[in-house]
Amino acid sequence: MTSSTPGPQRRVKDQPGAERGDGRFPRGLALRLFAYIVAGHLLAGFLFLLFQVGGGK
Repeated sequence: MTSSTPGPQRRVKDQPGAERGDGRFPRGLALRLFAYIVAGHLLAGFLFLLFQVGGGK
């Protein structure tokens, strides 16, 4: 016979997407947002450089 004992309960802060308190974003979302902002600025800087180098008068 198998016993149907429930597994360990997850705490609220371990739940995916749960707030970290004080209205802050979840850690994964904050890291992703930071990475997207950095990547977006790098892409914009690269495009700006291309236009500066290739768009001479």
